Amino acid sequence: MGLSYCTETSAADWIVGSRAPWHRLVTFGPPVFEAYARLRFIPDPSRPGQAEADVDVPDDHLSDFAQARLALRRLARFTDTPGDCYFCAWDGYSDIEFPPAVRDGRMVDLTHRRYAMLRGSLGDTDDWEKSLGSEGPCPPPALVWPADHRWCFASDVDPHWAGIGAEQAAVDALVDDSRLDVVSARADDVHPAYG
Repeated sequence: MGLSYCTETSAADWIVGSRAPWHRLVTFGPPVFEAYARLRFIPDPSRPGQAEADVDVPDDHLSDFAQARLALRRLARFTDTPGDCYFCAWDGYSDIEFPPAVRDGRMVDLTHRRYAMLRGSLGDTDDWEKSLGSEGPCPPPALVWPADHRWCFASDVDPHWAGIGAEQAAVDALVDDSRLDVVSARADDVHPAYG
């Protein structure tokens, strides 16, 4: 079946209607989870004012999208609805061209952010770029959640990490996965950022 754009966005109401500050919503999702974590696409800064371009990563370092896909596959074990999930793509990425019906239709609106919403299975992330009509690599989905709301994955454009809210067992499974750089986090704390 694959990912398909949603013309109706009420499935995102549990996020849009949250009373959490917008920055917290776009980096960790709604404040309803037992535990939170950060998936670090690159290591945290090691000195004040450090720029992302100054980070040394090995040649075989996985892309942000590849890391996100691994995390989502791990999270599939912690939902009863892995075949029914929602994905949001930020409308600010210049390399993603939404179809006119999507661009001019209903989108998920948060303060300072607007997203096209898609629906499909977690396995459909293998075709993320193709679903968005991109010729090259795409950033990870900005938000992902299963229909049963057991977790939320949030990857905003600004941080060098994605936030994940879930039950403690799911966070522990992510932290324990040696393929990923995941650390437990408190969603309301100030997190490391590059200058």
